[in-house]
Amino acid sequence: MVDRVDINSVLMQMRQVKSQLRSQSANAPQSVNPQATLNQVRQAKLSENETAVRGDNTVPDFQSMFKNAIDSVNANQKVAGDLATRFEQGDPSVDLPEVMIALQKSSVSFQAMTQVRNKLVEAYKDVMNMPV
Repeated sequence: MVDRVDINSVLMQMRQVKSQLRSQSANAPQSVNPQATLNQVRQAKLSENETAVRGDNTVPDFQSMFKNAIDSVNANQKVAGDLATRFEQGDPSVDLPEVMIALQKSSVSFQAMTQVRNKLVEAYKDVMNMPV
């Protein structure tokens, strides 16, 4: 299982704590209770852990994730091709290391996509060859 933090939920929790602290300071500006603040942070952390355990219901399906990956590879190749063309035409704003890095990024991403495709085809063949 991959443990990753959803940045939007972290930002939302930070904003909630900030608004709670502001409302407390507006109500009682002369006293600051560090224990109450610590408890609020702990509660926010517990709610974050509960969210992580329950999972994320907004995870996209495989088809859209695969399409996004293919579109990303395509975009990398278009950018690399455009940079190479501009460099070949003598555009002074494009330098050789930038072109080479873009070409390598597009090459690596295409190779990775090809490997994923090969694994998918292999898995499909394995499923199709299973006895019913």
